Amino acid sequence: MKLKVAIQMDHVSTIDIDGDSTFVLGLEAERRGYEVWHYTPPELIFRDRKVMARAQPMKLRREKGNHFTLGAAEIVDLSTFDVILLRQDPPFDMSYITTTHLLEHIHPKTLVVNDPAAVRNAPEKLYVTHFDNVMPPTLITADARALREFRDEHQDIIIKPLFGNGGAGVFRLRPGDENFASLLEMFSQRSREPVIAQRYLPEVRQGDKRIILVDGKAAGVVNRVPAEGEARSNMHVGGKAVKDTLTRRDHEICEIIGPELAKRGMIFVGIDVIGNWLTEINVTSPTGLQQINRFDGVSLEAQIWDRIEVRYQETRGGHA
Repeated sequence: MKLKVAIQMDHVSTIDIDGDSTFVLGLEAERRGYEVWHYTPPELIFRDRKVMARAQPMKLRREKGNHFTLGAAEIVDLSTFDVILLRQDPPFDMSYITTTHLLEHIHPKTLVVNDPAAVRNAPEKLYVTHFDNVMPPTLITADARALREFRDEHQDIIIKPLFGNGGAGVFRLRPGDENFASLLEMFSQRSREPVIAQRYLPEVRQGDKRIILVDGKAAGVVNRVPAEGEARSNMHVGGKAVKDTLTRRDHEICEIIGPELAKRGMIFVGIDVIGNWLTEINVTSPTGLQQINRFDGVSLEAQIWDRIEVRYQETRGGHA
């Protein structure tokens, strides 16, 4: 199958080729003989009911400092493409949300992965609230009194921005921490948005699992162990990736959420699990492919493209 693919992403010059999942998705697309184009979110254009982009043909290679070549930029009609990969990093702000509204005009005739309306309706820390028996004790509010009551009940808590990413703005508050009031003031001054508070899970010292689901099915896992003295396990703040396996509880969580993810067109999803609890469902631009590939000797990007090809054929009534 030959597909014409555009990747909506942060500029290719900024990626880490040893860890970036978009990079290996692009490499696999080229290996399959797809025609691959690149554009950034600000280059998306809506005019006269057409969704276009100022895009460039792209070639990728695993050479540090020389990992891409971009051709001449031109205005392209995205409805002429077979697949668009929605892969720019959060924050999940109004700019991000606007791109999902625009891409919705061409999906599913042009298959957008993940489905833009589903992405818009599934913020990472909010979507998890739709499933029973998977979350740790959680509070979402801008009400300071409710936050204090939650902290009094659970004592040791994590508090973080509702639409944050990458571990930014995540705080652990232990019993008696005198910074609590000033922290709430800081959050309220920065934004009118609610914050999310959760009971601290001491199991995070053993790691925060990233599980990759491909079209609703568990496909691989990597554990991310926080650095000494750090409550966050994110890689770029010192978390270390280690090989892991799926437990019975991990499988149970995936079986609870997987069918709904597949139904909503979420082909590539990364979930975060600490101990027995699901903390986030990442649908915007999940990562973890390269780490799992190295530990398990697999090619998750090939599995993702296999499922994209199947979904693409389904949108064409079974004809490629």
